[in-house]
Amino acid sequence: MAKSRTQAWSAAAAVTGALLAVAAAPGQPAGGSGPLDRAAAGAARDAAVTLLVGRAVDGEDGDRGPVTAGWCEAGAFRGGPCGAWREQRILATAHGAASVLPDPAFRRPEALPTDAGGPLEIALARSQAGGLTDVTVHDGHGRHLAGALAPGGGRWRNTEPLRAGETYTVRVGAQDGDGTPVGVTMAFRTAPPADGGRLTAEFGPRPGTYGAGEIVTAVLSSPVPAEDADARARVEQGLQVTSEPHVEGAWHWVDDTTLHFRPRTYWPAHTVVRVRSGLDGVELGGHGYGGPSEPLEFTVADRIEAVTDSAAHEMTVRRNGRVIRTIPVTTGKAGFLTRSGIKVVLGKEAKVRMRGDTVGIQKGTKEFYDLPVLYATRVTWSGEYVHAAPWSVEAQGEENVSHGCTGMSTEDAAWFFETVREGDIVEVVNSGGAPMAPFDNGFGDWNMDWRTWLSGSALTPAAARPEPLAGHTPSRLHPTT
Repeated sequence: MAKSRTQAWSAAAAVTGALLAVAAAPGQPAGGSGPLDRAAAGAARDAAVTLLVGRAVDGEDGDRGPVTAGWCEAGAFRGGPCGAWREQRILATAHGAASVLPDPAFRRPEALPTDAGGPLEIALARSQAGGLTDVTVHDGHGRHLAGALAPGGGRWRNTEPLRAGETYTVRVGAQDGDGTPVGVTMAFRTAPPADGGRLTAEFGPRPGTYGAGEIVTAVLSSPVPAEDADARARVEQGLQVTSEPHVEGAWHWVDDTTLHFRPRTYWPAHTVVRVRSGLDGVELGGHGYGGPSEPLEFTVADRIEAVTDSAAHEMTVRRNGRVIRTIPVTTGKAGFLTRSGIKVVLGKEAKVRMRGDTVGIQKGTKEFYDLPVLYATRVTWSGEYVHAAPWSVEAQGEENVSHGCTGMSTEDAAWFFETVREGDIVEVVNSGGAPMAPFDNGFGDWNMDWRTWLSGSALTPAAARPEPLAGHTPSRLHPTT
């Protein structure tokens, strides 16, 4: 093969810069590496394990002419177009020793490919009888790389992409033709990601304590359009939300750079929620590689739900399902009907100036207002609050006279202000107003039924289905809690 304009990869050790092979066979004590001549003498009862490492060819390939850049099909370990593949041969012994057999194709250590199409394959040497019995691969963070053994145990191949700039440890168990167990451990590193190709996620909310309706957000550093379903699925798999206690939940793509995560129902009281990204080093097709993102942890307080029945002019506040206060209120009058549906507390302002022109009411008209308002709890970005309205006390509990906010006495508003926190649930029923939008005016996510919510995921229903975490952290992360 012509060596000009050819990009090569090979196995490289995590520590020494050469392939590392030092582990014991399954069920055997660890031992030192024997010299090659001793290993060769014992080869009759030792299986050789082959790590196949790919080369992506870009240019002329010897006598065969132009070669399209890309990956060969490695299933047969053969020549032809797959002459771009080279094999690193590792001798695994029943004594727990392992030796690297020289290969002129690997005179200097380089890094394994990290393209999603560049597989890691392990197989017995073609001349060896026996089979692989077990292969486990994990990175330096303890995340396992998924893979599958071929029928008969002749070959193992990863079923998910390698991560860029990562160190992997490979443990292989096998049997030779006589059924003798042998094994080897290898370490290698993958190539670093290309500069400028790092996609990260910024998670919300900030660390702290929130209400049971709080939404987890992930804002990506660069867009991933809906047309690239594979990249979206890979991003979604890399964003992990876990909780104690475990609940069912899923991500939903709001737009090309924003995802929201919510449980199927409200968070249980006193839940601990942890959010992290597993995208670092993950290949994302035309979107480069994932980069590191700051993790997030927050807790959920008591479940506070405030439900306002506009027709009854009454708000009922519950803590963990028990009614703790009933408040007479006034909501939006004709022409200014309060939005119906479920909202989430966005913030609180002890004092705020409210002006009609901020919501489209022209100054000088009879509906214009300019008032200092106390104990204002915000539920939409456009200016809907629950607040003190001492000017409408006579109407509270009797009729709806506001411009869309929920008004109550100063005493009740102060109590409500002190009782609720960001993420608490504020629902309005029987108002006749437009339904609360899911995403563009606060957190209306809970107004979307679960089936519709799941339709905004890039994953198949099976991939999105919740499953408890195992004893280790998997490298392909499901969007479940």
